[in-house]
Amino acid sequence: MLAFATPLQTGGGFLYWAIIFFVLAIVAAAVGARGVAGISMEIARIFVLIFIILAVVALLL
Repeated sequence: MLAFATPLQTGGGFLYWAIIFFVLAIVAAAVGARGVAGISMEIARIFVLIFIILAVVALLL
């Protein structure tokens, strides 16, 4: 019966995009675009929080 079970998480979308936005924020900060860097860090922070919440829920199920 376990052979037919499907995993709850398919892919690492939230963590992948969090890393992308973090790198974008680092590059924007290095160039001097502080507004873009701040927005990118906020988006990355939100994606990391969503990832952590979904990871905890997946571990509890």
